[in-house]
Amino acid sequence: MISVIETTAGKGNAPIYQLKVVLLGSEPPAWRRLQVPGDASLDWLHAVLQVAIGWTNSHLHQFKVGGDCYSDTRDHFAEFEDDPEILEERKFTLRQIAPREQDVFGYEYDFGDSWEHEITVEKILPPAAAAAMIALCLDGARACPPEDCGGVWGYDNLLKILRNRKHPEHKSMKEWLGRAFDAEAFDAGKTNLWLRKLKWPRVTDAQLRKILIGRDDYHE
Repeated sequence: MISVIETTAGKGNAPIYQLKVVLLGSEPPAWRRLQVPGDASLDWLHAVLQVAIGWTNSHLHQFKVGGDCYSDTRDHFAEFEDDPEILEERKFTLRQIAPREQDVFGYEYDFGDSWEHEITVEKILPPAAAAAMIALCLDGARACPPEDCGGVWGYDNLLKILRNRKHPEHKSMKEWLGRAFDAEAFDAGKTNLWLRKLKWPRVTDAQLRKILIGRDDYHE
């Protein structure tokens, strides 16, 4: 297990990490290429992933590094004696769990649908004051699947139904979505607009919710 150390968040002397995030099982895959400060805590990285990929922070999540799991222990904890310990993500940074280029770790969102993401450290860049407290989306492809659609299998089935206007569930699925859905859509510029709104070095649940509502243009 990685030991907890004090971070230097906000001082601008940490390396900048270039990450490629791939949603596993989607074909062709949805993916994002991001740059984030190496001293970002894992809970801040979680917020970045929610904004950049397109999720709505409506379910539990965890980072998986080797045999260790990191999550928000206020909501996710070991329930039984034999369960692996859940480490508090707020106490660990990106460069602690992935200190080298080409390190790979996992991010799972929604334990029911089980959306598994593979995150690869493509580059570790020198510190840069302009990038010390922000996340940037460099590139990406394809939309985030709709929440609660049944995981990879359910998403694949949903797309087949939407493509076939004669399918008996076509109308009901469009009504369930509530809006037009383009599986190929991705806009890095719009993504960066909302990433810039993430507070550094911590994002509260309320702040993240406000950003995600704005991103998705919901009206309460």
